[in-house]
Amino acid sequence: MTSNKDWHAKQYVLFENERTRPVRDLLAAVPATDARVAVDLGCGPGNSTETLAAHLPGAVVSGLDSSHDMIDAARRRLPQFQFDVSDLTTWDAPGPYDVILANAVLQWVPDHERLFPSLVEKLAPGGSLAVQMPDNLDEPAHRLLREISADGPWAQRLKGVERTLRHDAGWYYALLKPLCARVDVWRTVYHHPLAGGADAVVEWFKGSALRPFLAELDEAGGEQAAFLQRYRDAIAQAYPALADGTVLLPFPRLFIVATR
Repeated sequence: MTSNKDWHAKQYVLFENERTRPVRDLLAAVPATDARVAVDLGCGPGNSTETLAAHLPGAVVSGLDSSHDMIDAARRRLPQFQFDVSDLTTWDAPGPYDVILANAVLQWVPDHERLFPSLVEKLAPGGSLAVQMPDNLDEPAHRLLREISADGPWAQRLKGVERTLRHDAGWYYALLKPLCARVDVWRTVYHHPLAGGADAVVEWFKGSALRPFLAELDEAGGEQAAFLQRYRDAIAQAYPALADGTVLLPFPRLFIVATR
């Protein structure tokens, strides 16, 4: 799932092991059930779909994403599954689904007060909505993005690009508990060791948070390069490398398993 620009699957999977670990942890908390139908919302290049299918052997699994590039990558990776280009804000499949997975996607989608209940309505009785969202807007990597985008020749064009939608665990619990038999909410801070210092941190975010910013900047005229250099220099200060050159990147994530 993307905001308004296509993403590059190749960039996203540079850190596939690190990006897939949270979805494994999420699915491990989904109550055991004889699931028959499951869907992966914002499936990206298919790494989360692959994990979902392995967790639910025998289930009919499908995936959707608004990025053609991501869907092409998912189809190459998992030709046995159905993948569709679709925007979550207009997705109207009725279900019912035994598991709806939304891994690192709903943070890009507005109106959670309406969206989450609408997804619960698509669940079969006993089915689960499993959600993982980055909860890192207060981390230096995002704070620096906001500061650099607001201080430069690109300031007007980048105004409002940074995602600001956020709610805490209590908000989601209060929203979902009246609709569900069980709601499990937790927050985990991963510490990802990235070899390559500040450059590795920049490469990480080029596959996610940086994408909407870079999409608004001119590559041929050097704007992208100038923005990235400023960001890289700031990242080097905020995330000093260890003695072996590794940067330990803290990455908080919010998890929700809501069972109907």
